[in-house]
Amino acid sequence: MIDKMHIELTPEWDKLEEIRLEASRFLEQHGLTESVNQSMVMVLSELLENSIKYGSFSEGSDKVSVRLEVGRDQITVEVTNPISDSALPDLNSLDRMIQWVRGFQDPFEAYVKRLREISKRPLDDRESGLGIVRIIYEGRVDLDFFVTDKDLLTVSAIRNL
Repeated sequence: MIDKMHIELTPEWDKLEEIRLEASRFLEQHGLTESVNQSMVMVLSELLENSIKYGSFSEGSDKVSVRLEVGRDQITVEVTNPISDSALPDLNSLDRMIQWVRGFQDPFEAYVKRLREISKRPLDDRESGLGIVRIIYEGRVDLDFFVTDKDLLTVSAIRNL
């Protein structure tokens, strides 16, 4: 049996904590370990933050869609948001990063390599560049994305149990 949580929200930063708490309560109802619960809430949170940061929202009308699904063998997190034509460089970067991590035998290797790269950057560099690698490694998820013909980006993270 699959149990689902679906939320649509306006892209406002002050709603993040409320969504994290709601997702945590939803996952706790399924008897998952604290570790799995925390890592999946982190995945959802990171994807939601990226959605708000990189999405293209019209004044008051566009929403972010969050779907959390718990099945017998896996947990799925999906975050959907509108994008604009200018998102192509970000989508290419997202795809490159996902493919780069997949090129490693173990996501931990990618995580360590990325940390080393980041540690060499100047202290005032505001882009960590760790988010996608962190989601994949710490969340132990397979990450993918697709864009619909209505310019909606869905990023999905699947964790096998």
